[in-house]
Amino acid sequence: MNDAIQTHNQPAAALWTLGGTAYDDVSFQVSDAISHAVHRMWPRAGEKILDVATGTGWTVRTSARWGAHVTGVDIAADLLAAAEELSGHIRPGIEFQLADAEKLPFEDATFDGVISTFGVMFAGNHNNAAAELARVCKPGGRLVLATWDPAGSIAEFFGVAAKHSGALPPPMSPMLWGKTEHVTDLLSDSFDLKFEKAASRLHYPDAEAVWDAFTAGFGPVRALAGRLEGDARKAFKDDFIAFHNKSRTEAGLDMMREYLLTMGTRK
Repeated sequence: MNDAIQTHNQPAAALWTLGGTAYDDVSFQVSDAISHAVHRMWPRAGEKILDVATGTGWTVRTSARWGAHVTGVDIAADLLAAAEELSGHIRPGIEFQLADAEKLPFEDATFDGVISTFGVMFAGNHNNAAAELARVCKPGGRLVLATWDPAGSIAEFFGVAAKHSGALPPPMSPMLWGKTEHVTDLLSDSFDLKFEKAASRLHYPDAEAVWDAFTAGFGPVRALAGRLEGDARKAFKDDFIAFHNKSRTEAGLDMMREYLLTMGTRK
């Protein structure tokens, strides 16, 4: 594992990278939330924007459309490789770098804007990640974070996976980033903060299509489904399907996935 990644984040890097190019199909299903976040960032031509935990690059590509100079970082090498390939047509060109949110390889006050869409929340140490977001943002610069609501459907989804994984919960739950109180504790010394609550809409034809997409491209689900065998794998799939079928309509699945949007101005 590249020494750019903190030791405690290396297991997460190994999981997320499993999705490779197929993760782009999963990211497409949160493109409404990504658009929301980028429009609140409002990147302009010539500005320097950093996307932390860029995945396959949906947020950087959206941020670059008005001429900003955009950099995307991630701990997952195969996601970055996919992002670079998928972003080759963008001008000005997007820079990609393997990097840990808790140890960003940039000088202080480098960026006019820092954004992360459902990414930085998965860093192992929240305080370290928050400090890095502040450090690399210029005074007067903007911060935008999209993070899942701990009382929403994504938290329930992760609960379904946890039931079958047998893994211990992380010391600092990613879902804490969806609480305004937690984000305020992490960031209010460095940023003037505002918040919006919203929901991304998941639309698939049926639950089987979600299973196919996530077992191909969503690293944690791909790893779990690949590890389980026989009845254990069937039980996981049955619960996965049942969870998504709760959002079934005549037109197909329509799931509300609630999130918190944090907007900050660097002090």
